Amino acid sequence: MRTVFVFPAGERDQTIASLDRHLSHQREPWTLDGNLYIDIDDEETGCLFSDWDSEDMAILEAAVGHHPGWAVQIDISGRIDGTAEVHHLVAMLLEHGGVVMDDYTAHPWTLPEILSGAVIDGLRFFDFRGYHKHGRS
Repeated sequence: MRTVFVFPAGERDQTIASLDRHLSHQREPWTLDGNLYIDIDDEETGCLFSDWDSEDMAILEAAVGHHPGWAVQIDISGRIDGTAEVHHLVAMLLEHGGVVMDDYTAHPWTLPEILSGAVIDGLRFFDFRGYHKHGRS
């Protein structure tokens, strides 16, 4: 299972409403085609940041301008490539700003970077193929 954490600009309730609109008839967790599992995680009642190191936290906090207390966690099944689905969902969640972090870089990706195909540290957003091709672990 691969994971991305989305930190949308705006309020948690707005993000939940957007997920409800786009992924109707389900809620907390939401799914997309049975291959993406979407939930809200937070520090207060969940496990958000429980295994993050301090350097990654500092990078995230600098990107968003504060310490975020919640995120949208997207788990991607290994049964599918998932790139198109993740890009689509992240574009919807970051429509009004924010960042997303994937398993492959410590970079907080913005929507313009993702859409342009920007390369950071030799990888694009959610570039699991490039990550494994270059033997990173």
